[in-house]
Amino acid sequence: QVQVVESGGGSVQAGGSLRLSCTASGSIIGINSMGWYRQAPGKQRELVATITGGGTTTYADSVKDRFKVSRDNARNTVYLQMSTLKPEDTAVYYCNAEIYSLSRTAWRIYWGQGTQVTVSS
Repeated sequence: QVQVVESGGGSVQAGGSLRLSCTASGSIIGINSMGWYRQAPGKQRELVATITGGGTTTYADSVKDRFKVSRDNARNTVYLQMSTLKPEDTAVYYCNAEIYSLSRTAWRIYWGQGTQVTVSS
């Protein structure tokens, strides 16, 4: 059984910062890419940032220079440091991870349950 759990969401004023964390646990043999997505009310889920096992990162244009994704491979954890937050960053943020597990013996994408980020003006 594999679980992916996010934490660190909350409410902040525009211009503020938040750090999200996401940890994968269970019968994990390996983790490839990990990433963050978000979904605002009435909108589709969109990519925020991803990071490979080797540390290569990608970002949505809307968050470049404001957000930073990083990971701790020893802890199976990915982080999203969000700075200079804007009201349009308000959304539920989801973590995902491409995991090879002992139970599945195959690579599979796992999603967390999401964490709310609210930015007020």
